[in-house]
Amino acid sequence: MATVDFVNASRIYPGATVPSVNKLNLNIGDGEFMVLVGPSGSGKSTALRMLAGLEDVNEGAIMINGVDVSRKPPKERDIAMVFQNYALYPHMSVAENMGFALKLAGVSKEERATKVREAAKLLDLEQYLERKPKALSGGQRQRVAMGRAIVRSPSVFLMDEPLSNLDAKLRVETRANIAALQARLGTTTLYVTHDQVEAMTMGHRVAILKEGGFLQQVDTPRNLYDRPGNAFVAGFIGSPAMNLRTARVVSGGAELGGWTVPLSPEVMSAIQKDGLNQITLGIRPESFHMSQSGQGLTLTVNLVEELGADAFVYGNLPGDDPLSDRHFVVRFDGRVPPRLGDTITVEARQGEEHAFNPETGERLG
Repeated sequence: MATVDFVNASRIYPGATVPSVNKLNLNIGDGEFMVLVGPSGSGKSTALRMLAGLEDVNEGAIMINGVDVSRKPPKERDIAMVFQNYALYPHMSVAENMGFALKLAGVSKEERATKVREAAKLLDLEQYLERKPKALSGGQRQRVAMGRAIVRSPSVFLMDEPLSNLDAKLRVETRANIAALQARLGTTTLYVTHDQVEAMTMGHRVAILKEGGFLQQVDTPRNLYDRPGNAFVAGFIGSPAMNLRTARVVSGGAELGGWTVPLSPEVMSAIQKDGLNQITLGIRPESFHMSQSGQGLTLTVNLVEELGADAFVYGNLPGDDPLSDRHFVVRFDGRVPPRLGDTITVEARQGEEHAFNPETGERLG
């Protein structure tokens, strides 16, 4: 297996004035499933292609097992890549597609057949080995692409948005299969996606990039959800996104929509240390419940999304522009959601609020 290290690695495209990946420092452990996630233009695919040898490393280095591979060609890096578009040869059978790289490497026909059969068994593709790609579904083609990578027994798997061409149901099924397969094989994996749900459900750790190729935070999915390091991560992780609003600092808390949200002594101390009279207050939609006392945050309902078990209520706070497309979101039990036009009062569970410096975006406390 292998470790992977990005050491101040940057990629600046010819003619560009700013890097697409900017001094990336990222350590991927032996056998780890690392997910690289971020919005379009954040440099995540570029970082993966730098590791693959498909993009130059203009500054810094990339190490595999402690060896600098920044100047090595792709074939000398012992990596296997799974692409978004499968990249299968249409005139070849499934078995031929899966064994093609081994054939180029001079592996004997008997050994190729053995490795292909082993990979096909892992991926439940045994009955499709003689078929051509056009006779397969999208999910089956993706498994063939995975099989082609597996038969090579590489040190590192690289996966560039491999599920983006699948429909929603198949995407959920296939991501579970990939995570289970990686756990069984134990191969170090770097997986790129723009979908934060994929990132949270698949990765041992998740690295979040921002536009310009800046690494924001690397942590387990649970820690990213519970303690986002800055307002960007807070707004990116979670679906629907965390509610982030500017709130005035008052005694013991922050005022939002005429309601005082209590803040911990640690947060209040950090606010005082930074000399802030306003903060960016974050509360997740799922952190609210209906107020029993009538005290809390008042919300005028202007949209209800019913999803069966859950319902997401979008509304305006006191003082909000009713014509604005900026909403405050609260999750409800799907069986008893409020109705359009209702005015409701909700409270946040104590300890589930997040506070950020409005200037730097960094977490407070």
